[in-house]
Amino acid sequence: MANENNYCVILAGGKGRRLWPCSREKLPKQFIDFFGSGRTQLQQTYDRFAQLLPRDHIFINTNQVYADLVRDQLPDLPEERIMAEPIYRNTAPSVAWAVHRISRLNPNANIMVSPSDQIVQDERAFGDNVAEGFRFVSANDCLLTMGITPTRPEPGYGYIQKGDAAGQDVFKVKSFTEKPEREFATMFVQSKEFYWNTGIFLSNVRFLRSTICNLLPCVLRELDTGNPDWTFEEENQFMTDHFSLYPNLSIDYGILERSENVYVMKCGFGWADLGTWHGIYEAMRKVDNDNVVIDSDVIVENSRGNVIKLPAGRLAVINGLDGYIVAEKDNVLLICPKEDSSALIRKYVNEIQIKKGDDFV
Repeated sequence: MANENNYCVILAGGKGRRLWPCSREKLPKQFIDFFGSGRTQLQQTYDRFAQLLPRDHIFINTNQVYADLVRDQLPDLPEERIMAEPIYRNTAPSVAWAVHRISRLNPNANIMVSPSDQIVQDERAFGDNVAEGFRFVSANDCLLTMGITPTRPEPGYGYIQKGDAAGQDVFKVKSFTEKPEREFATMFVQSKEFYWNTGIFLSNVRFLRSTICNLLPCVLRELDTGNPDWTFEEENQFMTDHFSLYPNLSIDYGILERSENVYVMKCGFGWADLGTWHGIYEAMRKVDNDNVVIDSDVIVENSRGNVIKLPAGRLAVINGLDGYIVAEKDNVLLICPKEDSSALIRKYVNEIQIKKGDDFV
């Protein structure tokens, strides 16, 4: 992909609690080699974009507590491409900061924003979709999301309803629905009007900056008062001092769902969200009786529909278990029903942090 105006921002600052206990606050999922492939999720996402863009056009947004992990895992990444926030403020302020920095470097930039915890099964198709997406936003002032045709009624994903056609495989967005009940997810899939929301979106920097300033003026107001000739170190210090002023909003809720000029592109690269145990179960290859065993040594009998993840050196013998998560990491063993596991794990983590302290989360 030859266009020197194209940039990417990888969001890698989350705590990853939905994959607890294997994802922990000190070492969340994006920094783990979860599947025993030899590369962490962050590294795999970076590798994917490094095939499509100049390496110095890739930015990593994270939290200050994880900045050293980013440096260790991506040693060739220039320091000024790491944007480390002092506190957690969700993804809208993260994107706003990245837009500010990239617009200083290239006022004609096109930007893609991507999570760091996804499976892409067809890398060539992904590259084609990214190239087409960049072409679309460079010619149109809009936000463009990447959508995938649903293969099942998955309540754990977000859904985008397509409206009028705006080009080949590009449609005006009619509505967003985040994590619907299974009944509604089934209706969405049957209607053929909805795509899964991958969380990946593109825009040109001028339009994205204008949209952020119009919808979230307080996000950039303080930063824009700074000296345009600041070094990156001076900008980083300013953000450290002022980031607490910015709202705690996701980019989906803060920008995409509130903007009128949003489009969705039907993509075909084979996608899965790796943010939850249930999502991992649906995405991974099944072994006997529909069990998913992730880089673990197990003997499974008379058991069906489980997802199992154990540390190296552990052997598990499982008999008579149906539809469960079995996951162990350090000082925690989780055995939990797979159905509605995201809500259950959120409850467990909150309770354990209150009753047992941070050593277990």
